[in-house]
Amino acid sequence: MKSSLNLSDYLPYLVNRVGTVIADQFGEEALARHGLSIAMWRVMAALSANGRQRQIDLAELTSIDASTLSRLVTRLVRTGLATRTRSASSNREVVVALSPKGNALMARLIPLARAIEADARAGLSPEELSVLKRALRRMYANLKERRAAASAMRTKRAAG
Repeated sequence: MKSSLNLSDYLPYLVNRVGTVIADQFGEEALARHGLSIAMWRVMAALSANGRQRQIDLAELTSIDASTLSRLVTRLVRTGLATRTRSASSNREVVVALSPKGNALMARLIPLARAIEADARAGLSPEELSVLKRALRRMYANLKERRAAASAMRTKRAAG
C-alpha cells in the first residue's frame, strides 16, 4: 500500500505555514527597517515581558539554542538594543537586559506585532483562540517531554 501525506491536513505543516506567514509579514513590515531578524525580536520580546534574564534562562524562554542565542545577544548589544553583564552571583553566568534604546524600540514594535496577530486570529471567537493556544502549549510540552525521554534512553544505552 502506498503511503501518502496530505499536507493541507498535516498539523506540523499547518502550524509552520501560519508561523511562517506571520513571521514574514512582521519581518517585512516592522523588523527589516531596524535590521532585526525574527529571532532577535523573540529575544527582545522575552526580555521586554520578563525583564533581565540569565542567558541560559533566555535560551529556554525563546527556544533558541545557547550558541545561537549568544550570537544574537552579541548583535543586540552591538546595536545598543541590549546589555550583557556578568551575574553578581556567578562569574560564569551572563545576564541580558534591554537597554533604554531597546525598550523604546519595543514600545513601537509591540503594537505592530499585536496588529498582525489580530489579523491572523480574525474570525476566531475568544473561546476558539483560548482552546488553540492551550492546545499549542500542550503540544509543545508533549514534544519537549518526548525529546527528554529520547535523550534519557540514549544516555542509558550508552552507559549500559
